[in-house]
Amino acid sequence: MMVHQQPVTITVQPWFRDHCFNGKVILPAVETMEIMAAAVKESGTDAFLRGMYDAKFSKFLEIPEGATELSALVEYDEGDEGEIGVKLLSRACCKKVTRIKEHARITFSNRPQKSDKTMPINQLLSTQPTGSVAAKRIYEELVPFGPSYHTLTGHLHLSNLAAWGTLQAPNLPQGRDMVKELGSPFPLDGAMHAACVFGQTITDFVPFPVGFAERIIHRPTRAGAQYSTTVVLVSQDSDELVFDLSIFDAAGKPCETVKGLQMRDVSGGQIKPQDWIKRDRILVSG
Repeated sequence: MMVHQQPVTITVQPWFRDHCFNGKVILPAVETMEIMAAAVKESGTDAFLRGMYDAKFSKFLEIPEGATELSALVEYDEGDEGEIGVKLLSRACCKKVTRIKEHARITFSNRPQKSDKTMPINQLLSTQPTGSVAAKRIYEELVPFGPSYHTLTGHLHLSNLAAWGTLQAPNLPQGRDMVKELGSPFPLDGAMHAACVFGQTITDFVPFPVGFAERIIHRPTRAGAQYSTTVVLVSQDSDELVFDLSIFDAAGKPCETVKGLQMRDVSGGQIKPQDWIKRDRILVSG
């Protein structure tokens, strides 16, 4: 098995500044996936970029104030069945020692995959919600990212085991090949926001995505378009929530499915859910 490394330069887009955690600007997981897919494509390896498996987002990649570019490494190797394992790495200098940090890892399939049948969007839309939260309040109090990442719109509806709502992909001038290949990164980011909000109604921590079992892109999402998302709770432990996500187009056809999205506390217990989200989840909020 041959392991290859190649340097990559990450252009810091203006909207990255709206993606902050604990006072620091961090590279979004959805952008990380596009960067890794682009590196695989440029390497010439035979990978199906719309099928991703066994993803882990282990450490935030911080974007320093004023930075316009980030230097990183992509490491990849080909598995026994032709799959491509990829890692996003960075170098950190400590005194005279240079350490390699791993920020993410993903396995790309070597052939088109079909995910298990998704729950039809109409099935959830016919479910009676136990409450809903206005997107405006979500981004003010529950998922405090800047306006570029305000992808949820209208109200997010909640039931005992699921959440569903509307996503609006912003019309930003991205112009990257991976946007054509994988679609706009914003709808999936917004679907994860929905999972984060649902999680805050049932846990005492604010859940962030740390990995997933499978992501299949059926139809790439597009900038400026509107989509629907469903978020279904699969399992719950004291320190982890697992969800299945789906994103649908206006005709109800699946665009993306994510199975086994793992969400955990990454703040060391410093960030807690707002009291009202548990107390008032049975009400229409905002």
